[in-house]
Amino acid sequence: MRLSVCLNDGNFERTDVESVSGPSTARANVFSGTTGYYQMISTPHIRLSELAGIIQETLDRSFRGRTFWVVADVTNHTYKEASNYHYFELVEKGAGKVDIIARIAGKAWGNGSSKIAAFERATGQRFTGNIQVLISVSVTYHPRFGLALDLQDIDTNFTLGVLEQQRQATLQKLVTENPGIVQLVHGNYITQNQQLPLPMVIQSVALVSALNSAGAEDFRHTLENNDPGYRFRIDEYHTAVQGEHNAEAFLDCLKSVYQSKIPYDVVVITRGGGAQSDFLIFDNYLIGLALAKFLIPVITGIGHQKNETIADLMAHTALKTPTKAAEFIIAHNKLFEDRLLGLQKTVVIKSQQMFNARFQELSYLKSLVVNHARDNLAREKDALGALNQAVTNQAKDILYRLKSDLMRVASTMTSRPSAMISNRVNNLQHTIGHIRSFSMQYLKNQRGYLGHFQGMIRMMAPSNILKKGFALVKVDGQVTSNPASMQVGQDIDIILSDTQITTTVKSKKPYHGDEFNI
Repeated sequence: MRLSVCLNDGNFERTDVESVSGPSTARANVFSGTTGYYQMISTPHIRLSELAGIIQETLDRSFRGRTFWVVADVTNHTYKEASNYHYFELVEKGAGKVDIIARIAGKAWGNGSSKIAAFERATGQRFTGNIQVLISVSVTYHPRFGLALDLQDIDTNFTLGVLEQQRQATLQKLVTENPGIVQLVHGNYITQNQQLPLPMVIQSVALVSALNSAGAEDFRHTLENNDPGYRFRIDEYHTAVQGEHNAEAFLDCLKSVYQSKIPYDVVVITRGGGAQSDFLIFDNYLIGLALAKFLIPVITGIGHQKNETIADLMAHTALKTPTKAAEFIIAHNKLFEDRLLGLQKTVVIKSQQMFNARFQELSYLKSLVVNHARDNLAREKDALGALNQAVTNQAKDILYRLKSDLMRVASTMTSRPSAMISNRVNNLQHTIGHIRSFSMQYLKNQRGYLGHFQGMIRMMAPSNILKKGFALVKVDGQVTSNPASMQVGQDIDIILSDTQITTTVKSKKPYHGDEFNI
């Protein structure tokens, strides 16, 4: 069958074709809007729907009841939530992952949609574009919608294997390309972040989470309503925490925490709610590297119950949920408090033990001191009595001798004062004569020194220096010798011995004074 529509000289031409099945002669009435003529044609033909029917019957006969497991990449995926329909394309790419060597439309509904939902729950991978899957399909053909593959089943183990391969490749890349930051030791990943010591008490927390996140609310509620009554500072940094395409935004959020310059004790990453596929962002290479080398201990509580993500392996401490992360911080602080209380009890017990031991020693020493003191007092009392008697007797002898000496001195003092006064008067007159002669000589010498200094001062006076050809320079009314205070174009005053000149600085250049070297 042939159906033609054309334009002749701007006028519409329609061809109506009547046909019968099989090889036959057809009559066609062709009507022209300008000439109004009819033309009879005879061509073997069938209708398009008949051809489509033949194709459908052939495909049904060949593929009825048959399914095929196919490995392909999913592209152009759309999901109609109202009808629970998935529409997509399955493609096979060449060795370079660029050229497409096969492409067939695909769809899933009813049981197929249920299989996709189970696949997403099991793998944590959303059924969407740019993923490789192993699916069971049946071949269908519809005259109106064309050839398509109906999804019957999907192999979760295949996708889990692909995801795990990608995850292992990312971990290997982290270890290989960053040997100073990430190391694999006896099957465990050791990172720079894990080597950072946690503060003895965690008080300041940077919380990285999605805006209005239920996980963040759980974390904050648990942390702020702790039984011991600890108080915390919690600063929230909001970013998307799901979807691999949000990895760059997540990294920017981590940078903002570091660039804030706030000395946080820990950074806590939480996530609450959402599909399992949302965890794929935490297997991103750049995010894993950023966490591994972050300069503040990172605690993850991203709400997963199965395998650890790469972010968990790179972070300082990995917990299953935001609530567990909060409980970990509270337990960490409680451990410090318990240790402190334990030390307090130990100090009290040791102090009591030491006190009791020292008290017993002190009691023993007390008894020794009392007994020895009693004995010493008795001995010293006897010695003191003997000394008292000896002092009494010797005092009498001493007083008698001193009385005799005093009487002799009194006799001497009555006769010697006049002689002593006469000698002191002569000495004083002699001293006065010396003072008079020495003071006149001293004043004469000082007048000579003063005249010398007066001459030097007159010689160094500005008026005499100016008369010798020198000049004073004033800038803004202040005398200066600093060339840095003078700028080109600035007015300055030059003072000579009898003249003041006001001029403008035209240039400045270094001068070493060689001209006046002597």
